[in-house]
Amino acid sequence: MQTFDLTLIWAVIIGFGVIMYVLMDGFDLGVGILFPFAPNEEARDVMMNSVAPVWDGNETWLVLGGAGLLAAFPLVYSIFLPAMYIGVFLLLAGLIFRGVAFEFRFKARTSRYLWNWAFAGGSMVAAFAQGAVVGAYVQGFETENMRYVGGALDWLTPFTVLTGLGLMAGYALLGSTWLILKTEGYIQEWAYKITRPLLLAVLVVFALVSFWTPFIDELVRDRWFSTIQVIWVFPALALFCAWQILKSVGKRQEGVPFVATMGLFIFSYLGLLASRWPYVVPPNYTLYDAASAYESQLFLLLGLLFVIPIVLAYTAWTYWVFRGKVKAGVGYH
Repeated sequence: MQTFDLTLIWAVIIGFGVIMYVLMDGFDLGVGILFPFAPNEEARDVMMNSVAPVWDGNETWLVLGGAGLLAAFPLVYSIFLPAMYIGVFLLLAGLIFRGVAFEFRFKARTSRYLWNWAFAGGSMVAAFAQGAVVGAYVQGFETENMRYVGGALDWLTPFTVLTGLGLMAGYALLGSTWLILKTEGYIQEWAYKITRPLLLAVLVVFALVSFWTPFIDELVRDRWFSTIQVIWVFPALALFCAWQILKSVGKRQEGVPFVATMGLFIFSYLGLLASRWPYVVPPNYTLYDAASAYESQLFLLLGLLFVIPIVLAYTAWTYWVFRGKVKAGVGYH
């Protein structure tokens, strides 16, 4: 007898993995996006050293979420991958370029500028691809008999370009607030200076996407506007976090901007999930349509219950070991 709703449990686990990846890897992608605009090469050294000890551990959440998604909701893979082959390829290529740049940049001399661009370009491409995937999810997929029947570039629309650029701005905001927390002196002052314009860019995209989305999908429009919904608490809390960022930057606080930016992402993410729930492959297929067999979900869940605490433990330990400010001339490498 099926005592537990394992499909719902798996949805919570994968949803948790996704937001952990966005928060953890988002700020180091943001540091890469800001790389070309840094004041000088010394600042770039400090920026890279601030994320070098943790960036590869952050991407564990991407692997965990992707593997869990394949195991628990195979229909998602069978539709998303044909629909997003090019977008996923760009995402992985960007992550590879920036991963290689982490190691080679500190060894290079005459070619260091090339690795600077590899790090920045890989971060920008990966962030844009992730944002485009979110936009494609919002606008839905053309399916028939549980198969994707659209074209290879159907995912690339003005709406997904907007969401891609929006996530780039959001990650850059995470990166700037991370630098406020982890650096000092003129680098920290530069991070304070760029945080407000980045926040403005994020809020503009937030407003445009919020206005545009109801015209794309009738379900989303009904979910938000048919009656007064509790769902409106999510954008309200997101705007509260934005106000906290502005206030804390003005007061030159160090930890609050980063925490408030994470809150901005969390509440925006919850608002997105609430808009589409329970559709995992919109506009036709719910979580239960996409789920694997109950026995498969149960078997894999037992293993994952051991893995997640280990990942959380070594993530916390890594951040504890490398806590504190990163100074020029002293770093991970």
